[in-house]
Amino acid sequence: MLANPVLLGGTVPPLSIPPLFSLRKRTLSLPSSSHRILPSESGERSRRSSFCLHSFCARRTQLRVSMESEVTENAEEESTSAPQKHSVRIPVGDRHILVETGHIGRQASGSVTITDGETIVYTSVCLADVPSEPSDFFPLSVFYQERLSAAGRTSGGFFKREGRAKDHEVLICRLIDRPLRPTMPKGFYHETQILSWVYSYDGIHSPDCLAVTAAGIAVALSEVPNTKIVAGVRIGLIGDKFIVNPTTKEMESSELDLMLAGTDSAIMMIEGFCNFLAEEKLLQAMEIGHAAVREICREVETLVKKCGKLKMVDAIKLPPDELYRHVEDISGYELVEALQISRKIPRRKALSVLEEKVIRILTENGYIAKDLVSGTTEPVIDDCHSEDDDEEIVSDGEVDEGDVHIKPIPRKPIPLLFSEVDVKLVFKEVTSKFLRKRIVEGGKRSDSRIPSEIRSISTQCGLLPRAHGSALFTRGETQSLAVVTLGDKQMAQRIDNLVDTEDAKRFYLQYSFPPSSVGEVGRIGAPNRREIGHGMLAERALGPILPSEEDFPYTIRVESTITESNGSSSMASVCGGCLALLDAGVPLKSSVAGIAMGLVLETEEFGGDGTPLILSDISGSEDASGDMDLKVAGNENGITAFQMDIKTAGITLPVLEKALFQAKDGRRHVLREMLKCLPPPSKKISKYAPLIHVMKVKPEKIHLIIGSGGKKVKNIIEETGVEGIETQDNGIVKITARDSSSLEKSKAIIANLTMVPTVGDIFRDCEIKSIAPYGVFVEIAPGREVNEKGQLRLSRRALLPESNPDSPTSHKQTSLGEKDDFVNAASKIASIKVDPTEQKYVLPVNNTMENKIPSKKSAFARKATSVPAKAEEIIRKLVRPVRDGLVVNKEKQSKSNAKVVSRVSSRDESNLVDDEAKIR
Repeated sequence: MLANPVLLGGTVPPLSIPPLFSLRKRTLSLPSSSHRILPSESGERSRRSSFCLHSFCARRTQLRVSMESEVTENAEEESTSAPQKHSVRIPVGDRHILVETGHIGRQASGSVTITDGETIVYTSVCLADVPSEPSDFFPLSVFYQERLSAAGRTSGGFFKREGRAKDHEVLICRLIDRPLRPTMPKGFYHETQILSWVYSYDGIHSPDCLAVTAAGIAVALSEVPNTKIVAGVRIGLIGDKFIVNPTTKEMESSELDLMLAGTDSAIMMIEGFCNFLAEEKLLQAMEIGHAAVREICREVETLVKKCGKLKMVDAIKLPPDELYRHVEDISGYELVEALQISRKIPRRKALSVLEEKVIRILTENGYIAKDLVSGTTEPVIDDCHSEDDDEEIVSDGEVDEGDVHIKPIPRKPIPLLFSEVDVKLVFKEVTSKFLRKRIVEGGKRSDSRIPSEIRSISTQCGLLPRAHGSALFTRGETQSLAVVTLGDKQMAQRIDNLVDTEDAKRFYLQYSFPPSSVGEVGRIGAPNRREIGHGMLAERALGPILPSEEDFPYTIRVESTITESNGSSSMASVCGGCLALLDAGVPLKSSVAGIAMGLVLETEEFGGDGTPLILSDISGSEDASGDMDLKVAGNENGITAFQMDIKTAGITLPVLEKALFQAKDGRRHVLREMLKCLPPPSKKISKYAPLIHVMKVKPEKIHLIIGSGGKKVKNIIEETGVEGIETQDNGIVKITARDSSSLEKSKAIIANLTMVPTVGDIFRDCEIKSIAPYGVFVEIAPGREVNEKGQLRLSRRALLPESNPDSPTSHKQTSLGEKDDFVNAASKIASIKVDPTEQKYVLPVNNTMENKIPSKKSAFARKATSVPAKAEEIIRKLVRPVRDGLVVNKEKQSKSNAKVVSRVSSRDESNLVDDEAKIR
């Protein structure tokens, strides 16, 4: 039967016929096609009935045309008139949010804009005119997008237009979908679409919680016949103070990030993460969040009564009530037996065979009630009466009752046929009812566990020899293969979101759910929304136990592939990921585990006392047939991540409290089982993992490592064979290498480039880079020729034996025959002196030296610029720095792009000045 339409919060329209809802077409039904005119009726009666029927149709047609004309005229008037805006200011936390409707998106079934500060979110709701094929899954789709233009930005990629949804946006789509879906009535099959955009973002007020509230208000204003108004808030914890919808600045110091959505009477969804928060604190946060949600729902209810549209309750189509009884009669004992099969695949096949049997009977053969199968008779009236039949005759059950003989003749029952879609829907509901009854009445679940019992657990580490870390976690029929990969910053996950300030994540977890994990075939491709959501939940659960970047400079990637699944696969990813991190040598703060909790409400319907029944470590069938899916991860003392979905009208805080503490006992049990891992985690970095060395240099020396246009750092990578060198403005240098040999080479080069020479330092075996008229340019260390703008003046004379300074030969220029001696001596570079006034490394030039430096105009200087032929004899040598009398040997570096040594001319006698060499 079709329910009568009702106006939400209003009164029934005065018309005695169903009204037309807004501009959507409604078909006024004619009398039932089962109306028959018996052949025994007179022709006049037949003509009169036919005339009445045609007259009724004519009146209904005229009425329909008249009403549609009136609605069309009203619609034209509304379309030409100015938009009428309705707004309400709702207190949320320490401020108000502004809700407006009626001025943007008027052709949508419902649309709303919400403003918080200068953050504006617009949401619309539309539904299809024609219902889709009936299904047990409500046809709701949600799209959320953060326009970068909302913050005055554009995409940094090649394509400047927003494309496919980012992972961050997918997560918010799930936050919108999950609390709204349980409020949708069964039997409503019009496809519904919710679109939400962030049009303005001030960097202070987060748009995700506003999007949840905007979607709930838009649905309440639309024609969708949802049962409750939904709103959402975020709760933060700073110190001991809970904050409703905290700002982004406040969230930086918050120990809790809780997203809560609900109605005025119950909580529909929670999700978030925290830093080992106690269950009591989380319950307090939920209580404060639900109080804020109730306030929003009350204000929205007033707005809906004022400008909300009529609900399409007439479009709800449910299977016939008798079909439920027929399905139970047919399946009966076979269904009970099938639900007692402990293994998932055999149980699924048994239920599939039984479902096909029920469908075949109710859609093809037809169902005959058991009380009509035998012994059913119907009376048949015999009008044949003779005047001579005045004697009462009783024969074979025939009774004479005067002029009419009534003969009990057996009647053949008429089979009942139903649509296949209705049968499938009812069979699923009946199966769920039988499973819940088994759990409540018998106290045993499908795999014979008691409500608080956890499935058997086995763990194994190090099963993949070339992976940096690996673990296999098995709990019942759910199994996760977790793999850890370590790398440098180049392996980090880049982020290009509107809200996030970080440009990359050094830790991320990727969750994969192939169809083979449930023994099926299916699509393989990009991760779907479920995979993205489960991966983020596991990632948030593991995040608080990771070391800081200062203590462990690696980028960490965790992959969780579900190889078997029968419930709680995301929590298996948490457990397997924790073991794989330990196997990779990551110094974790503690171990964490996860568990999924289920719920059976209204137990009195199934033979219970009415107390909600909490289930630990639920399986797939208990998830599908139960009323709640609560996932909680953490250690023995606190929670790190949580997520809850509800399939009923909501859940109260007392029930949540019981579920959280039962989950705490389950986590402790799982953690004890993880300690039995065999083989255990190696707890050391794999030999196949890259080596990362962190150096600290003066920030002003960073440019010496990078070089012009990055040439220097590229040369170091090519020469040494390291994988990468990362530099930071604060002076941190990270070297990533595959072996220690290349790592040590790069460390030596960077140390020499950034060293600060002091007066008295001695450098040996230096390479002469070039000879100029005014001195010799020497490389005191690989790549170290010039400091920051200053030049180093080195003295060879300081290393020579004591000589008489008054001797006329003490300042004699080096002759051509002494060139070889000069080369040998110049490679033993002298001490360095610092000019304190200039704050740069120079060697003071005395008057004698200045007089001996030829001018640029001299022929000697001009010839020095030519390319001599004998300079190729100069031998290049590496640096051997000597400090405090200690000599450190350095390996020879091969430089493919080394500069060609300047050649020395036989006439370039003035290239040496007082046995000193000038280097840069």
